[in-house]
Amino acid sequence: MLGQVALLVAEDPQLRRILRVTLNETGARLLECRRARDAVDAIETHRPDILLVDLSPRSLEPVRTTLLLREHSDAPIIAFSEERLKIAIFDAGADDYLTIPFSNGEMLARIRAALRRSVRLRVRKPRDTFRAGALEVDFVAREVRLRGKSIHLTPTEYKLLGVLIESAGKVVTHETLLHEVWGADSVDQVQYLRVYMKQLRRKLELAPTSPQYLITEPAVGYKLRLPA
Repeated sequence: MLGQVALLVAEDPQLRRILRVTLNETGARLLECRRARDAVDAIETHRPDILLVDLSPRSLEPVRTTLLLREHSDAPIIAFSEERLKIAIFDAGADDYLTIPFSNGEMLARIRAALRRSVRLRVRKPRDTFRAGALEVDFVAREVRLRGKSIHLTPTEYKLLGVLIESAGKVVTHETLLHEVWGADSVDQVQYLRVYMKQLRRKLELAPTSPQYLITEPAVGYKLRLPA
């Protein structure tokens, strides 16, 4: 992490101290904020490479905090939270999470993995606009339209659709989708994928049970089908 900027958002002084000591040893530049509203200013000024956020129940409104930070930054978000909040926090835009207590080795490994994924996604960034039949995705405006109507996707749904678009017309395996959207530790959590594909189909398909775009390859993965 030498030279990279990490932004820590946490009220807990013990958590801040642990991360300060650990990250300083990696050569990273660590910025610290106690509250999300202060973090927004830091994001605009310093453009951090990664966000480390305390989203435990003792913090205020963890999902709203994640949404606020995601609105202002495309950097990976690693949350410190509880297992029971994991899906809601992922849905709000977090890239990974750690339960407290955690080992410094595991935390640094997750940070490195999140940064690697972030670099790959920037390198493979799709064209400004993607079209397939009545489906249109404007990557500049981060807007999805179906038959000209704007469709609201959660950050996780948007990320999943983006990975499918990168390989449009080709099958993407369950493992690849889970790795790209949820991280390396989630490659066996196929139920995540089923839940979010169902949500995407409900929003993007005229007949979700007979999809036109989001096609299942049984026991393998999914693909975004291009119209003939």
